[in-house]
Amino acid sequence: MNPDSGSAAHHRGLNKVISKLSTTEKGSSMVLFWALIVGALTGFMGALFQLALAQIATAKDMFFEFLEVTPGLPLISSIILSGVMVFIAFLLVRKLAPETGGSGVQEIEGGLEGLRPLRWKRVIPIKFFGGLLSLGSGMVMGREGPTIQIGGNIGKMISDIFKVSKIDTHALVAAGAGGGLSAAFNAPLAGILFVIEEMRPEFKYNFLTVQAVIIASATADIVLRLMVGQQLAIPMNMLSTPPLPSLFLFLIFGCVFGVFGFFFNRLLVRTLNFFSNLTGWPFTLTGLIVGGIIGALVWYFPDAIGGGYVVIPKALSGSIPVMMLLLLFFIRFGTTMVSYGSGSIGGIFAPMLALGTLFGMWFGHFAHFLLPELVVQPEVFAVAGMAALFCATVRAPLTGIALTIEMTGNYLMILPLILTCFTATIVAQGLGGQPIYTVLLKRTLDLAKKSGQMLMPEKSNELEKS
Repeated sequence: MNPDSGSAAHHRGLNKVISKLSTTEKGSSMVLFWALIVGALTGFMGALFQLALAQIATAKDMFFEFLEVTPGLPLISSIILSGVMVFIAFLLVRKLAPETGGSGVQEIEGGLEGLRPLRWKRVIPIKFFGGLLSLGSGMVMGREGPTIQIGGNIGKMISDIFKVSKIDTHALVAAGAGGGLSAAFNAPLAGILFVIEEMRPEFKYNFLTVQAVIIASATADIVLRLMVGQQLAIPMNMLSTPPLPSLFLFLIFGCVFGVFGFFFNRLLVRTLNFFSNLTGWPFTLTGLIVGGIIGALVWYFPDAIGGGYVVIPKALSGSIPVMMLLLLFFIRFGTTMVSYGSGSIGGIFAPMLALGTLFGMWFGHFAHFLLPELVVQPEVFAVAGMAALFCATVRAPLTGIALTIEMTGNYLMILPLILTCFTATIVAQGLGGQPIYTVLLKRTLDLAKKSGQMLMPEKSNELEKS
């Protein structure tokens, strides 16, 4: 081996490091001020979204109470109302802004990579009002999808209005996305980690961009708390630290959820493909049919619908019988697939948290029955389950841990959460699956290439080559 070639390679590597370090702080410090504005606007929109959803729920309850005097009328009205709401949401997505369907996280990641346009003038209003219709109907979807995509597009809006540089635009879009997650769950640390961990392939790290994300996430949470209060997203009793000999159970628990996460991602994509391949009247009436089914469940089986913000506290309080927990887990698994797979507007985080809670609570009761001296509080597995499915599907364990702790306030659960989340992540990865948003972005790009629409011009040639 020629020693000169080794020395030359060493110098080339050193020059790359020096070059990277010299460009690390690129960007204007003004981006921190714009990040503050982006965070405030995102927090405001997130709070307004939550308040509007609460008003819709109250109005529906009053409406159904008024109709209860006539037998059968509330059920029929629920089917019609939910069907129409979802149908209108579908029209908004299909006719005006196809990129607003689903959670929209993959659209933000595509925008950061320069693969997808961020059409904020359309996306912000359609995601907001379409999200209200979709979630207000009872669809099994979460509010974090709309707030993350709205936040990212607010970052693009501020960038366009004030004509900031390309690298600062990138930072503001990422900051808005972090603020959106923060505003959805009152969880600023999770918002920060979500950008750093989940969006790591697209996010351009440097001091200014990271600080912009921190500022936006914190500001969004402050505005949210001012408008809706400082209560936990999932109020529950504080749990004691599980005994050390019981920790092996969390490893087993994580393995189970690793398998769940692998199949969850596979089935979700297949469901999306099934609905997108529909033609004729089934395609046209998808919103009415899916919404009508949800409307029937609103009346007959309300625990099976919604993002999970009602069923999670019920499960944690013991209001749901133990054997019903497992049945409800499988029913909500199906309604989650249909709701998200149909292409309506809404996130997937909250439904996954509900699924994890239901199965975790059942597992906890089962473990308590077999090993009462090790599992004193079955709820510890419900808390671990909230993060486990999220980690197995999204592959962002730090975000899952932070999100669960911030939502429940159970800081003593850190060690069991670490064991559960990293086991679930490793098992899901070992089975050969990919993170759900990576899969969804690839799917979106493939569909865009086939249709010849919605590709960024500067990237179209690269995609053709790949």
